[in-house]
Amino acid sequence: MSSQFQISVHSPAPAEAVAIVDAGLDSHNIAGAPLGEVQPLHVIAHDPGGAVVGGAIGRTWGECCELQQLWVLAELRSTGIGTQLMDAFEQNAHSRGCRLVYLDTFSFQAPNFYQARGYVEMLRTEGFTGGVIKLTMHKRLDAEVR
Repeated sequence: MSSQFQISVHSPAPAEAVAIVDAGLDSHNIAGAPLGEVQPLHVIAHDPGGAVVGGAIGRTWGECCELQQLWVLAELRSTGIGTQLMDAFEQNAHSRGCRLVYLDTFSFQAPNFYQARGYVEMLRTEGFTGGVIKLTMHKRLDAEVR
């Protein structure tokens, strides 16, 4: 059985092709779920001069909140800024009615930081170069959030 379609492999694909795939998936997703309810949740840390020194970037949808990025300027790590960012992120998620925060982190990033905050490993993906592991973690938000 022959196909009338040509399949090509790229690394990376032309930007126009990627844009068409993205638009097609977006259209399908919007038709299938109330994605208009997804709301960004961004918590940013600034130094006294106003420069950004860290941030927690995510989104909420229903009772779920996804932390997509957490970053603190290298020289300011272990000073409590990450904890402050996460406290504010979780509090705001909770105030929006979220009962679950979930995230992905790699073994070379901050799994111990998240575990200390009550996040539990739900999925472990192995097979990356150098023994790196990807962890999907969940935290249930109680009535009281830090």
